[in-house]
Amino acid sequence: MFKSIGFIGGGRITRIILGGLDRKDKWPGKVIVSDANSDVLKDLQKRFPKIETAGGDIKKPSCADVVFLALHPPTIIGILGEVKSKLRRDAIVVSLAPKISISQISGGLDGFSRIIRMIPNAPAVVNEGFNPLAFSAIFSRDEKKKLRTWFKVLGDCPEVAEGKLEAYAIFTAMGPTYFWFQLYELEELGKTFGMTPKEVKESLAKMLKGTIKTMTDSGLTPMEVMDLIPVKPLGEEEANIRNMYRTKLQGLYNKLKG
Repeated sequence: MFKSIGFIGGGRITRIILGGLDRKDKWPGKVIVSDANSDVLKDLQKRFPKIETAGGDIKKPSCADVVFLALHPPTIIGILGEVKSKLRRDAIVVSLAPKISISQISGGLDGFSRIIRMIPNAPAVVNEGFNPLAFSAIFSRDEKKKLRTWFKVLGDCPEVAEGKLEAYAIFTAMGPTYFWFQLYELEELGKTFGMTPKEVKESLAKMLKGTIKTMTDSGLTPMEVMDLIPVKPLGEEEANIRNMYRTKLQGLYNKLKG
């Protein structure tokens, strides 16, 4: 669909998206990435030899068909002046950050309106992401459908209200971090219990799939679900864990929306 894509910023999220494209061999004709850190670019090019790097020159990726703003929110507004000097009128700008709105980006680009915001999550690297999108008003229904089809290589990409993107940043983008360290700990414990690495991975995957399906499809209340297993080895820590969710995540959400 696109002949070229550019990334302004070569950090984690760019690596995730490139990993998803590479895994499905869905490369456009040209991919160019800029980053102020030369070591970041060297690592990216080692992993993905097909890409071109532009050093710290953000004007080069700004010439692409699709321009990804893969920077932290405070940095985005400051670079838009350089982006607009090279941005084509028919290009699409995709911001991957929370907090900075479509209207703010458009203002920094002197009214350019072909803007999408996406909140990607890490499973996009294996084409299983949940990456909600918010479109500016200029996009037609057909164009949005085509764009969502293109993004689908990374996983699900539902269209959502822009005002909900910060909630998705907390809920889905950061969500894996709430569980991964626990799952890796279980994986190591399983090995010490005599299970093979293959047995551990397979059983974890099936257990997690069934766990979610029980929540969504059983028709049971939360209390009934949690009462299905009488032994709760970590039960005494549940109150502390719930409190961390309610305080830390609420505080972070308030900061993103503030």
